[in-house]
Amino acid sequence: MRKLLNTLYITNEQAYLALDGENVVCKVGNEIKINLPFDNVENIVCFGYLGCSPALMGKCVSKQIPINFLSPNGKFLAKVCGETKGNVFLRVAQIDKFRECSLILAKNTIATKINNSIKLIKRTLHDNSDLKEDEDITQKVIMLKNAIDKIFLQENIESVLGIEGNAAKDYFSIFGKMFTNKSVDLKFSYRSKRPPLDEINATLSFVYTLLTLEYASALETVGLDSSIGFYHTLRSGRNSLACDLVEETRCIVERFVISLVNLKIITKKDFDIQISSACWLNSEGRKKVLTKWQEKKREIVMHPFLKEKIPYGMIPYVQSNLLAKYIRGDLDEYPCYGI
Repeated sequence: MRKLLNTLYITNEQAYLALDGENVVCKVGNEIKINLPFDNVENIVCFGYLGCSPALMGKCVSKQIPINFLSPNGKFLAKVCGETKGNVFLRVAQIDKFRECSLILAKNTIATKINNSIKLIKRTLHDNSDLKEDEDITQKVIMLKNAIDKIFLQENIESVLGIEGNAAKDYFSIFGKMFTNKSVDLKFSYRSKRPPLDEINATLSFVYTLLTLEYASALETVGLDSSIGFYHTLRSGRNSLACDLVEETRCIVERFVISLVNLKIITKKDFDIQISSACWLNSEGRKKVLTKWQEKKREIVMHPFLKEKIPYGMIPYVQSNLLAKYIRGDLDEYPCYGI
């Protein structure tokens, strides 16, 4: 089993990354803030504009350590990575398999996503008995279950996409009720993305981005092309396959954000509101979320297919590896991740 190493998050917008022998060095001005051995790093995510030295980029490429550049607000800008591992025949098989089986893969993925959403709701109801009598929640759970049944009757991906969209609206219409700490000053009304219009949406979008980057890195590691997916539309520069696999594990991000808010780990002071009404995590807020996300990745969970205990942070790699096995023909069906 692959070892879970550190993701190096650089949150200072004025930071510059450089190379020092076998170490990655983070400088702010002339001051060295971090000096970390390459052997302890599996991924670098940089929230800033100064970038890094060509020597460091070359070293990271040789060590198969991706460098992801994001804006301070968490918008993906660019990525530096090495050659895809594995051989060209796996990537050819990936294209052939997705052309042949994209519909069933999409159906299974979205059905798992919705089922995971239902389980997340039920977990909240279990922890908060006063919500069990909420008629709106009860009705929306029924509608989500019906959506799963409808998905397997569809004959094209466009129809699956339509059902998923309606299910997402139903789910997020009651999502705000899962923030059960009455003393919390953060409210959620509806899902807003580009840009997020409140603190909870800003946090969701930020962590979804982190998870997508982790899936893209994992897919490259096992030899798959993260830009060629089976569900999301192909688009230049987009990690479509990473976006596909994120769907089945969005529930992990959502549960994580619910905990951050209910435990008051993040508050209004961790966000900035722009003149345009866009809401973003500020520097202090990003640090809080990234710290807790790293802690979350080290928590142990039982994998439903492998029946083995693994850290949460290994889920992208395990699912990517299972997908590669399916594409090679070692598995008859790709096992989506269900909570």
